[in-house]
Amino acid sequence: MTAQQRLNQVLELVIERGNVAIAEVSQVLGVSTATARRDLNLLAEQRLVTRTHGGAAVLGTGYELPLQYKIVRQADAKQAIARAVADLVAPGDSVGLNGGTTTTEVARTLGSSERLGSTGAAAGVTIVTNALNIAYELSVREHVKIVVTGGVPRSQSYELVGPLVGSSLRDFSLDLAVLGVDGLTARFGATTVHEGEAEASRQIAAVAGRVVVATDATKLGRTTFARICPLERIDVLVTDVAPAPELAAELAAAGVDVVVA
Repeated sequence: MTAQQRLNQVLELVIERGNVAIAEVSQVLGVSTATARRDLNLLAEQRLVTRTHGGAAVLGTGYELPLQYKIVRQADAKQAIARAVADLVAPGDSVGLNGGTTTTEVARTLGSSERLGSTGAAAGVTIVTNALNIAYELSVREHVKIVVTGGVPRSQSYELVGPLVGSSLRDFSLDLAVLGVDGLTARFGATTVHEGEAEASRQIAAVAGRVVVATDATKLGRTTFARICPLERIDVLVTDVAPAPELAAELAAAGVDVVVA
C-alpha cells in the first residue's frame, strides 16, 4: 500500500465514522500508532480533517475533497460506468468532458479503446475538456485529438473555470458531452459543489448534440450547491445501480434514457 492509498483509507474512515481515535486508525489499518498520528496530522495540515485530542473529526458536510482523495472512491462502479459510456461513442466522434473522477475513468477508457483507433490521418476520437489532468493523461494517445479550453485552474479538481471556458467553446460543435456530477435530483437536475465548475459544464453541454451524465448511484437523489442543468437537458444517464422508482419515473418523464452499467 502506498502512502497516498493509506491516507485515502484514513480519510475514508474519518468520513464514515465522523470522528476517530488514533488507536482506531491503528487497529483498522494495521499500522503503528505513530504512523496513524502522522497521517492524521498530515490530513489536518491539508485541512481535510480537524485534529482532536487523541484523534480527528470531519470538517463538515460542505467541504470539497481534493481530486486525489476522491479517486479510489467507488472505483469499480466508475470503471463500469466508463465502459458503458465508451459504448456510446462512435469512431470519429467529438466528446466534451468536464473534470472529476468518473470522467477521468471515461477518458482513460476512451484512450485505451482499440475500437476508437485512428483511421488514416483522422483522429479516432476528439476530446474537448476543461480538465488539465484528463488532457495530460490523453496527450500521449495517438488516436486521441485533445483540445483544452481556456480558463483558470482550480487546485481542488484540476478544472479550468471562468469566462474563457465559454469563449473557447463558442465555435465548436460536439457530438456528445459527458458530464460528471455531484448530485442528481428531479427538482434541481444535475448539480455540483462549485459554481464555476457548474458554469463550465453548462458551456460544454451547450455545444453538444447529446448530453450524457455519468455518475455512480451515491449521487442519485442528492443535491449540491450549484446547478448544471435540469433533467430535461440530459439525454442519457449512465450509472451503476438502477435509480429508485420515484426518480426513475421522473427521469422517464423528462425523456432521460437510463443505462445501468
